[in-house]
Amino acid sequence: MAVSTRTKRSATRSLIVTLIVIAVIAALGFGYASPYMALNNLKRAADARDAQTVNEYVDFPALRESLKEQVTGLLTRRIEAHGNGNPFAAIGAMIGAALIGPLVDAYATPDGVAALLNGMPPRGNPGERPPVPPGAAAPAPEPAPPVAGNTANGAASNAANPENNATPPQPPQTTAGYRSLNEFAVTYQHGVGDARYSAILRREGLFTWKLAAVNLNE
Repeated sequence: MAVSTRTKRSATRSLIVTLIVIAVIAALGFGYASPYMALNNLKRAADARDAQTVNEYVDFPALRESLKEQVTGLLTRRIEAHGNGNPFAAIGAMIGAALIGPLVDAYATPDGVAALLNGMPPRGNPGERPPVPPGAAAPAPEPAPPVAGNTANGAASNAANPENNATPPQPPQTTAGYRSLNEFAVTYQHGVGDARYSAILRREGLFTWKLAAVNLNE
């Protein structure tokens, strides 16, 4: 009888240990996969312009600061590359500084997040706004009232804004992985020799990850 009781206790302990080991392995596996799942959920929400879900996966204050720093660096490098001995370099610097705020405002949005996650980062161009990724949902523009010569006006408008007719870029090559225990990055490149950039997710808590930064000069 005593032997039977000891056997049952041993079997119970073995079962408990096995369950604990399984739970630990499952938690480790889920923890490792959590940034990949967060990235997938964020991209789907951004492409669908689901602002509520995007807000759950983006640290917008941190992203704004990162965009401001990165775009400032982008414009600074551009001015330095073309401004040697140029008396208009200072004017270019002032114009570039004026572009930073509106550009950051445009990209720190669900539209901007969708563009970042589809290989379309900011370029630092005047009046730049996030392009609509191929296949992404976008609100339909309100129809213009019918007026004589409307077709010609529309053609002229498209000619004046070539971005309206721009062919979307081919899907970029992407690589994703941990850079540290609390940082996960997705790197984008459209072709060999092209500039690379990365979107960076940072851990919040054990299993929560949020898009918090970009690097436009990988």
